[in-house]
Amino acid sequence: MSPKHSKPDATYSQLEAGTRLATPIQHQHAAEIQPYGKIAKLPVGLDERVCAASAENLNQLLADTMTLRDLYKKHHWQITGHTFYQLHLLFDKHYGEQNELVDSIAERIQLLGGISIAMAADVAETTMIPRPPRGREEAPVQISRLLEAHELILKEARTMARQASEAGDDGTNDLLVSNVIRTNELQVWFVAEHLVDVPLVRAKAMGAAAGE
Repeated sequence: MSPKHSKPDATYSQLEAGTRLATPIQHQHAAEIQPYGKIAKLPVGLDERVCAASAENLNQLLADTMTLRDLYKKHHWQITGHTFYQLHLLFDKHYGEQNELVDSIAERIQLLGGISIAMAADVAETTMIPRPPRGREEAPVQISRLLEAHELILKEARTMARQASEAGDDGTNDLLVSNVIRTNELQVWFVAEHLVDVPLVRAKAMGAAAGE
């Protein structure tokens, strides 16, 4: 080999040092940099107390929205009966829309300087939506559970929207009204119509339809 292309052999210590630099540093632990429930004030033009109140409200809404989202996925997997195909698709569509709300609510909490609830155990401890059984239920029961969860979320979202508006937190108010409330109202309509007891093939006679 010509002197032009010759390089000195690396020593073992040099190779070992290079390996250390490329090795991931694992098993790291440290104290939290921001405890849950505390506000890291960002320059968003809102008083810290307003941010804290909105973040607390939104975390409750987040836990309930995550629970409703997962309830839709549970029913998507477990739906049965002659409406299987329609509800299987509808439940998954609503799951996706609720998942988008989850992300929007969580990001709003972080924007306010708060900490978004995230883990399943914490969600289970926080949500106000009753826990369903693990097993499969009939479609009308599944739909009833969904409608009850929607109504709970809509009631709390309207209350939180008014509180945010009164506090001057227009961003939170807009999120609640334009995204959470409108999405849930529309989903209620699509789901609730499946519980209307109308004939599928032969229409009822006039007297029977009027209850005579």
